[in-house]
Amino acid sequence: MNIALIAHDAKKKLMQNFCIAYRGILSKHTLYATGTTGRLIEDVTNLTIHKYLAGHLGGMQQIGAQIEHNEIDLVIFLRDPLTPKSHEPDVSNISRLCDMYNIPLATSLATAELLIKSLDRGDLEWREMYK
Repeated sequence: MNIALIAHDAKKKLMQNFCIAYRGILSKHTLYATGTTGRLIEDVTNLTIHKYLAGHLGGMQQIGAQIEHNEIDLVIFLRDPLTPKSHEPDVSNISRLCDMYNIPLATSLATAELLIKSLDRGDLEWREMYK
């Protein structure tokens, strides 16, 4: 499955720790990330990640385009709800696209852990029929 990983600045360390904890599961899938997040994850996990531009420089839009083309099966977007972002429309766009194209989306650590464990159990295999 194709998994997109995105994290706001205040959540990048949390994303790194999440990826360390679930490295075994993540290594079985194809990973995509915005530039800085992807680099930081690679640094601590040695996972192979296709990195796009930094989120605010177009990386969010690149992932959004993948969602629109049904090339992403799961999005983990650890967002910082307390700090307004200048690129907030891009943040809302990812959420809207996931809703439109029926892509599971986690925006908190709790939901990310539920989805990653479901993925490991095979509960997300229904995504294959969308391809």
